[in-house]
Amino acid sequence: MRKLITPITLLAAAALLAACAQQPTLPDAARPLSADQLGLTTAPGKAWPAELNTTWWTAFQDPQLDALITRALAESPTLAVARARIERASAGVQSAKAADYPTIGLGFDATQQRYTANGLYPPPLAGSDRSSGTLQAGISYEWDFFGRNKAALAAALGQVQAAQAEGAAARLMLASQVARSYFALARLLAQHELLGQQIALREQALALVRQRSAAGLDNAQELRNAEGPLPELRRQGLLLDELAAVLRHQLAALSAQPASVLQALKPQLPQLLAMPANMNTNASGSTAPSLDLGIDLLGRRPDVLAARWRVEASTQDVAVARALFYPNISLTAFAGFSSIGLDRLLQSGSQQYGVGPSLRLPLFDSGRLSANLRGTAAQANEAVAAYNAALLEAVRDASDQLSSVASLQRQQTEQDALLANAQAVQTLAQTRFDAGLGNRLAVLGTSQARLQQQRQALDLRSQMLDAQVSLMRSLGGGWTASAQ
Repeated sequence: MRKLITPITLLAAAALLAACAQQPTLPDAARPLSADQLGLTTAPGKAWPAELNTTWWTAFQDPQLDALITRALAESPTLAVARARIERASAGVQSAKAADYPTIGLGFDATQQRYTANGLYPPPLAGSDRSSGTLQAGISYEWDFFGRNKAALAAALGQVQAAQAEGAAARLMLASQVARSYFALARLLAQHELLGQQIALREQALALVRQRSAAGLDNAQELRNAEGPLPELRRQGLLLDELAAVLRHQLAALSAQPASVLQALKPQLPQLLAMPANMNTNASGSTAPSLDLGIDLLGRRPDVLAARWRVEASTQDVAVARALFYPNISLTAFAGFSSIGLDRLLQSGSQQYGVGPSLRLPLFDSGRLSANLRGTAAQANEAVAAYNAALLEAVRDASDQLSSVASLQRQQTEQDALLANAQAVQTLAQTRFDAGLGNRLAVLGTSQARLQQQRQALDLRSQMLDAQVSLMRSLGGGWTASAQ
């Protein structure tokens, strides 16, 4: 044992180290986009209010919506897949950590063997049937001189972080899909109710025209004009029924339950959320979007952070691939019993033990290590490209949603004016009719115009709710990297 390490051994080891396999020259690594390239400010940007946390949908104060999203988050197969990926990545971390600890094993072997009479073994062993056994414990440890195990652990941790962020992104997307479908169904049901009122008014108008036609006050053309709108309105009702059924099926799929359970679901459009300081008011009184998104947006979007963690993990994978070009140095020790004849296995004379270092150095591997390094570096560049694409999409998405909310707010102001005008016209027509200065058809016509403006206002309100949900999703839905 004392002669285990000698000057000759050290010189041989140095020569081996000097003969490491040569690493290939790699192309320049891809670089993530900077904040300037994305148009992001370095100061904190516009974010959704802090009071709207990751359960932002509760701000709409709708128990039915809360129940649907809660069930969807608990039962969704998509989220189950995300959870399984997190578990798989966590197992990779455990495996990477194990590389930094010694491996200890215990083994027992027993053999019944006939030894040849014409071989190397002398009598009485030659030509006899004997049993033999070995009971031995061993330990081995690999030194991480070149950081391979450390890089592998960092890569595994990056994969876990990425899987967790992707799970948060899937959760945010699912909640927003349920909310948008729920509000779309509420819009269709409200539209159906207003449409029923329009049909009732058209039927009243048609009855009056028929009476006037029978009395010779209206001609056949006017009768046809009164009959024409009713089939179109009934067709619209059938279309609304179809779309409502489709949305119920969609909500059932998203919340993992039979569609029949949601047949009685009758949601109503909630009040719009109070908008945060994402809008500026100019001198004309209209609102304009504030698109000075800050770089902190990148930490609030789980999909962006997931892509960033993939980059970190890929970078560490490159470090692992580089470390494979360097020697593998380990120490192995064993102690136990070995004997011919199981009855003597545990006797003192059957003891055996040993210890010794091991050095493995790749010299000629037919280019396998070089190919592995090139492939790993290409994967890292791919991860950077995916990250850059996620950054561009995040900025575009958030900017689009801010613009949509601002535009819808301006449209809402104009629509309020249109509805107020239609209401005033109907009031005047009713007043003239009550005073005997107008006919009933004029009142019914202005009522139709008012209902049409109400339907447009309903559509606009539904679009605004959809835009608010999309804005919350685009800004991360209250999620932060610290929450992970």
